[in-house]
Amino acid sequence: MSSSNVPTPPAVAIMTSTEPPSAVDRAILDAARECVAEFGVRRTTLTEVARRAGVSRPTVYRRWPDTGSLVADLLVRELRDIVADTAPSTGTARERLVGAIVGGGAMIRRNPLFAKIFRADTDIMLTYVFERLGRNQRALITLFADAIREGQGDGSVRAGDPEQMAAMLLLIAQSAVQSASTFAPVLDAEHLDLELTHALHGYLRRDPEEGR
Repeated sequence: MSSSNVPTPPAVAIMTSTEPPSAVDRAILDAARECVAEFGVRRTTLTEVARRAGVSRPTVYRRWPDTGSLVADLLVRELRDIVADTAPSTGTARERLVGAIVGGGAMIRRNPLFAKIFRADTDIMLTYVFERLGRNQRALITLFADAIREGQGDGSVRAGDPEQMAAMLLLIAQSAVQSASTFAPVLDAEHLDLELTHALHGYLRRDPEEGR
């Protein structure tokens, strides 16, 4: 397997979450999404991405040095969009965070991009789950930690280290998403979401005795 086709660690990626993407960036990311959904990560090339985006190969290479860094940014964008689309606009910080995680997990399970990666590039997913934190996981931990801090401020989330708690939330949600099909005979999609909601609220909820 060529290393250029494996999503790279955070230090290698060029585009940061604070940089607003240009129209060209968006076109390239959209083209990359098409390619990964159709071919998987391993068979996606920057040449094909450039062709579909209607730009030259040097235009792509100036922004992303390899397929891995491009796919890493694509998945960060995909996950951020999913969280933004599923986050409730009302309720306590805990209710909004749990709603975003459960709703986001359901969308990921139905998302053709992630479905293709789960099917065609299982080894890549295993690398990030069992060997190192990927860029996408770090981005989610940051998002979750910010929400936890907000919840600790409004009293809906118990005391604790926000980043450690966020990492635990990701472990729980990650398992629910990646193992959903395995447990489908006893835990269908509707009940998985229901039980995950209970689990997350139970983990985050403030103890009535806390602060007394």
